[in-house]
Amino acid sequence: MHRYRFVLYRPLQFLPVLLGISIITFVLVRLIPGDPARVLLGSRATPAAIANIRAQYGLDEPLWVQYFYFIGNLGQGEMGKSILYKIDVLRLIATRLEPTLALVLSSVAQSILIAVPLAALAARHRTRLPDHAVRIVSTLGIGFPPFWLALMLIILFSVRLGIFPVSGYGGSLTDKLYHLALPSLTVALSLSAVLTRSLRAAMVQALESDVATAARARGMPESIVFWRHVLPNSLVPTVNLLAVNIGWLIGGTVVVESVFALPGLGQLLVRAIFSRDYMVVQGVAMVFACATVLVNFLADIITVALDPRVKL
Repeated sequence: MHRYRFVLYRPLQFLPVLLGISIITFVLVRLIPGDPARVLLGSRATPAAIANIRAQYGLDEPLWVQYFYFIGNLGQGEMGKSILYKIDVLRLIATRLEPTLALVLSSVAQSILIAVPLAALAARHRTRLPDHAVRIVSTLGIGFPPFWLALMLIILFSVRLGIFPVSGYGGSLTDKLYHLALPSLTVALSLSAVLTRSLRAAMVQALESDVATAARARGMPESIVFWRHVLPNSLVPTVNLLAVNIGWLIGGTVVVESVFALPGLGQLLVRAIFSRDYMVVQGVAMVFACATVLVNFLADIITVALDPRVKL
């Protein structure tokens, strides 16, 4: 159990990271041109009304005072009040969390289901036609932007074939999964391309390792050697790569949710930026940051569990 001691002190190492992210987010949000009060009230607003809104939300205070208000709210488990929606930011984020979480989880699951068989096919037929085909497809997948891929899937499966809806989220569980089919496939195709290349390289190296050679020398069938020794030893670098890309995926939901009109955190963030809703932008950014840190923390735990030689 001593290998898992890092679980006790690793969260403390994340605190400076989250603090730095909060400072950067706070400063960048304030650099967005425009006044939130003026955006909220419109072009015909009187100076008195603008001053009243600014005082109500603390926007007339110095920036360092506003930042300490923000940190103080975080310390109390709050994120302030939305200027646009007139409700607590944390409650607003909670109402938009489900679509984003469902999109991320379904995308990761699909990407694993795509990447593992393709990588195994390429590794077991190295330098032959299946290997070349998988490498070409994965390279093309990396080169396609998610928004372009989303539009192509909409044209094919929604406009031409009429199989899946163009936008929305749905009501029941089956309806939600039905609406998430294309968005999650869009993200999964981009993510699986990266995972396939990494997993294939790790599998090729594991196939030539001493462990695999010793297993073959004992008369173990090649399929057993692959699934019992090669695949587990290939997962360690891929798990870390997946954790890094999940962080990218969480931020990339902004594009996918905007294309498919999913009512998640990404769409909320875009609208908050255009309306200069500082509190919402800061709140969503902190949620994304915490989610990324948590994913990397879980990846460290899984890495240690998969490989007893790793010590963190």
